[in-house]
Order: sequence, then C-alpha cells, then structure tokens
Amino acid sequence: MYAELQVTTNYSFLRSGSSPKELAEQAIELGHTAIGIADRNTLAGVVRAYAAIKEHYEEHPAPPEEQLRLLVGAHLETRDGYSLLAYPTDLEAYKRLSRLLTVGNRRAAKGECELTFDDLASHAEGILAIALPPRRPEEPAFRERLLALAHLFGNRCYLAGTMLFRGDDARRLALLDNLAATMGIGLVATNDAHYHKPERRALHDVVTAIRLGCTVDELGFRRFASAERHLKEPEEMARLFRRHPHAIERTQEIVERCRFSLDQLTYQYPIQYEGGETPMDKLARLTWEGAAWRYPEGVPEKVVKTIRHEFELINRKGIAPYFLTVHEIVWQAREMKILCQGRGSAANSAVCYCLGITSVDPDKTDVLFERFLSNERNEPPDIDVDFEHERREDIIQWIYREKGRSRAALAATVIAYRSRSAIREVGKALGLSPDTVGVMADTVWGMGSGGVDVEHVREAGLDPTDPRLTLALELSATLCGFPRHLSQHVGGFVLTQGRLDELVPIQNAAMDDRTVVEWDKDDLDVLKIYKVDVLGLGMLTCLRKSFDLIEKHYGERPSLGMKDEDPKVYDMLCKADSIGVFQVESRAQMSMLPRLKPRKYYDLVVEVAIVRPGPIQGGMVHPYLKNRAAPDKVIYPKPELENILKRTLGVPLFQEQAMQIAIDAAGFKPEKADKLRRAMATFRRAGTIHKLKNDFINGMK
Repeated sequence: MYAELQVTTNYSFLRSGSSPKELAEQAIELGHTAIGIADRNTLAGVVRAYAAIKEHYEEHPAPPEEQLRLLVGAHLETRDGYSLLAYPTDLEAYKRLSRLLTVGNRRAAKGECELTFDDLASHAEGILAIALPPRRPEEPAFRERLLALAHLFGNRCYLAGTMLFRGDDARRLALLDNLAATMGIGLVATNDAHYHKPERRALHDVVTAIRLGCTVDELGFRRFASAERHLKEPEEMARLFRRHPHAIERTQEIVERCRFSLDQLTYQYPIQYEGGETPMDKLARLTWEGAAWRYPEGVPEKVVKTIRHEFELINRKGIAPYFLTVHEIVWQAREMKILCQGRGSAANSAVCYCLGITSVDPDKTDVLFERFLSNERNEPPDIDVDFEHERREDIIQWIYREKGRSRAALAATVIAYRSRSAIREVGKALGLSPDTVGVMADTVWGMGSGGVDVEHVREAGLDPTDPRLTLALELSATLCGFPRHLSQHVGGFVLTQGRLDELVPIQNAAMDDRTVVEWDKDDLDVLKIYKVDVLGLGMLTCLRKSFDLIEKHYGERPSLGMKDEDPKVYDMLCKADSIGVFQVESRAQMSMLPRLKPRKYYDLVVEVAIVRPGPIQGGMVHPYLKNRAAPDKVIYPKPELENILKRTLGVPLFQEQAMQIAIDAAGFKPEKADKLRRAMATFRRAGTIHKLKNDFINGMK
C-alpha cells in the first residue's frame, strides 16, 4: 500500500501541470490509499480535490475503508530557508495551519506569503511535518534546519526521500535514511508529483517558463530532469524504494495519524440574539414586525400563508442566521443613507420583502419561493443586494469594522486562462514570434475557453502542421481553465461567528483595505459555506442623485418600492420612450418594447428576460410574441407542463423552467437534480450552456 503525500496542483499557480481533480482521479485509478494535496503556502486547491473524490464515489460507491483518503495540507516555504509539508492531524491543528497561512499572507503583498521559523513554532501543535531536502542534503545549513524541525515537531517530524533520476539516487537515499536516523525521525517516500500523467511534463515546462518569464529553451536546470514527476503505481514506488521499504510503509503511518477531513469544518453566522432568542425566533419576530410595517392595514391572508410556508423550510434547513445577516447589513446601509435593493431569485421570498431586503410585494405578484430556496435543492440560498456604487465601499468597510478582519473577508475569484491568454503565454514560452502569437490570438472570438481552432489558424495564413506551432496549439488548449491567480469576488462576503481564519486562510487583495479568503464561490458551495453578496449598481447612485434633485426643486422625496401601476408609464414604454430607464434602455430592449407591449410589471420581467442570447438563439422570441397576441390559443405539450409554463405562455423563457422540465422528463432523483442544476450553473458561467442539450442529460439518466 502506498499514499502519495507530496502533490502539487495547479493551485500552486504556474507550478503544476494538472488540476486537483485530475490528480485525485488518477490516484483513485492507480489504487493509492490516500493523496496529500500540499500546494505552495496555500490551501486554495484542496476543496477541488475533495469535491472530485466525493463526486467519484457518488457515481461509483465503495466501502469507506476502500475509498481514497484526502490529506489536507500545504507546502510551507519560509523566508529563512525552511521547506516542509505540513499536515494537520486533527481539526484544531487545521485551524492553526489556516491561521499560520493567514499570518504569512497578511504581512505580504497580494499573492505572496512570508513565513518564518518563529511563525512555524507558534502554530506547530498537532501539525505533522515532512521536511523537504535540497538537491544536496549533506549541506550543513540543511542539517541545522532539519535538527530545528525535529526538535519543534518531535515525533510528528519526518524526512522526505524522493528519486531525482540524476544518477545518484541510491547514494542520496542512503544518506537521507542515515540522516533521518541520526535526527531520530523517519524517512518517508514521496515522488514530488507535479502532474498526474507523464504526458503533462511538456505543459509543466511551459507553465514554469511562464512563471519565470523566460522561454522553455532558456529554463536549463530550472526544469525537472525527466518526466518522472507524475503519480506512480504503488507497485512502482515499492520497486523504486526496495532498499528502503520502511519509507513506503511510513506513508500509511502518516495517513493513519492525519485524521482531519474537510467534513469537520463548521461555522456560524455572526448574529447577536436578544433575550435568549434562537435565530429562528429572531427571524420570525423581525419578519412579523416588517410585515406590519409593509401592510399597515393588516397583513393579507395570502402573505401570512406564504410567510409561514417559508418559515417551515428556513427552519428545516437551519439557515435563519443567513437571513438575519443580510437584514443587518441592509438596515445598516439605510442608517447610513445608502440606497440598496435585493434582487434576483430572492425577490420570490415574502420573508425577504418583510425584512426590507427586497421590494417585490408578494400580495401583488405570484412569487415562487422554490425558485429561491427549495427543499429538493441541496444548495445554499443566494441573496444578491445592490448598493449605490459610489458608496458601496462605505458598507464594505462597515462590515470589516463591525465583524473584524478575522471574521469577515470577501470570497475569491479564480482568474483562469482562456483561449486568447493561453495561446499568447504558451506561444511566448515556446519562443514563437510576437507576430505569430498575435495572429493566432486574433483568431479567437470572445472569451472562449475551447482553445484555438486549427482551421482558423490555417485561414490566417499559418501552417498548423509546423511542429512547434502544433505543440503551442495543443498545450494552450490544455492550459485553458488552469488558474492564473486569485482575485477578489465582486462583493461576496464570507462572515463567521468564530474566527474565519480558522476556517480558511485570508490574504490581502490588490485593493487597499480589502481581504480575501482563498476559496471561490464553487469551493464555498461544496462546503456549504454561505456568502452575502454586497454588490454595486450605478443606477442606484443615479436614483439617489435624482431624489436629491427632486427634493431640492419640488420639496418632496420619492421612496423606493412597488406602487400602483400607472398606465401612463406603460404607454411611454410601448412607444420605446425608455432612454434612461434601467434595464430597458438598450437598443435591443427598445426594439422589443413596441412588439411586446408591456401593460403590467410582470410583462417587464419577461421583457428583460427575453432579450437575452439564450431565448434569442433558442428561437423563443417569436413563439412567445405569437402566443401573447392570442393567449387563448396557447397549446401546452403536456397538461403537466401548464403549471410551469402558464405565466410565460407556453414558452420556457427562464432557466428554472427549463431545469424543471428536464428534471421531470428524465425522472431525476433530488440528488441528481442538484447535480443537474450545478452543472447548468457551471455551463452558464463558462458561456457553454448549449453543451447541456444531449450529452449531459443522457449521462445523468
């Protein structure tokens, strides 16, 4: 049995040729008992490996004892020369590792982590360390550092032994084994894997050249000497270490000692409860108080019924603190005279309306709470709140001050290579001329991630059969989707009652006074960690300035919220007189308005939804307009679909409608329905939702 404990993924940013998912899946295929993900001074890639392993065993069930274990760790590099793999043995040790990385991140510029031996010493409890030797381990400086690590970590300290394939491995491994014995620690076998298969060696050379700002031809000894830095079969590792079988056995010893799993992470929103109230008690109290404010003449029975239905689901899912957090931020913004407005699927919630988060009156519209939050969907709710873009920073800094830097940070966004950036950087690394690289990059349209089309290259006058050009095309296509660096989310805040830096490392953003966690939205979703979206909207700034002008010149100040609909407004819109009207002022919207002829609020919802690439390319516009002209003649494909499609006259304009139809048609169970929704969201973000049509649906059955 063997576990590879020194694995570098592409979340070490231009230091690996494979993704966490590829490495985890390859480890499963090869029969490893565990895989240790240890990216350089970061935990950014561990959730991707965790999700890949979890997804694999959902599709291919196996007894727990036969499943691949994931060891969550980091490859720590200090500025005073220490290099080691750090693996927490339990939850408390993980918290210390996360805090340690936060310390290094916060004292450095964005994307950097500056650690010292003293930092290691103050966070070492419960952490298992595998010291990484230099090329020449006989150097006195390394012996001194190894001795210091052995004293610091005690029986949790090991020494890594790796085959370098430079002709002196037998002598070097013997030296390392003797050195470990002298220090009273154990030698452990690793292969220092930087990619999952040997075929990725060329890509690893290219990303190394990109990181170092040179060409592959100029790398010299800075590249690996061979293509051996891939995951190997346990039998092959046993053969390579046949003179040191105890080094193979110790991989299992370490796996047994490291019992931490990402499943153990828990957190709580930072909400203060009055008088011993539970979160649900406080949410109910604030909601009914808000309902009395919204409906001074009495809460309609329809709304009461809707609120109680929502309470039942919110309580069942235990997410009342999430609503309380958003409520707190919204009301603080209003205290600061900052216009804000919830939007998106949250507008289908009567609770959000009564809390003042949204302004869509459930008594005047047919809200569908399940579009926002469903018992069948095992995913967190997502409340997007827009704030005046000129004053959004005020509310962001209030959150930092109120919650503390150790309990609040923005989510990350992974900036990944797309076709154009990939071919530019790969071409440069391979030594292609700037003109050639520019021509190939110019053949890419938009923000695609499918690589450069060979036919387009040929049409541009280049020869795609040229060996180096062919290699550039192949490697750039593989590089697409690789993370380039972490950036900050547009406004997604992660907030915790306890220390956020014990949940995930926090780092500085490029922008002053901003801090960011190392995980992005997808990672947070996998671990069921909710974020609060604090977004900026220029139109709210425009409205606020308009209100100021109206008050100045007319002595009264309008208020936001749904009012009785004025026919004159719709007369204006039907004539496409909509310049300056948010959401319907583009040329495409102005062209559609006279054809759709909106006469009520929901018509505007359809208007905004229908002038989109999906409905247009899907051929939905003309059928909808035809049915709108003769609503009595609408024919539904099946009676069961009428409830889903009635409001859009038989045409599935909204993504939720399409998903529900697909789920019902395929007869998916709830857990597979969740997977379908997640996949559709991923495809939508990548701009490739058309890929869903056949292969994904068929694969789900």
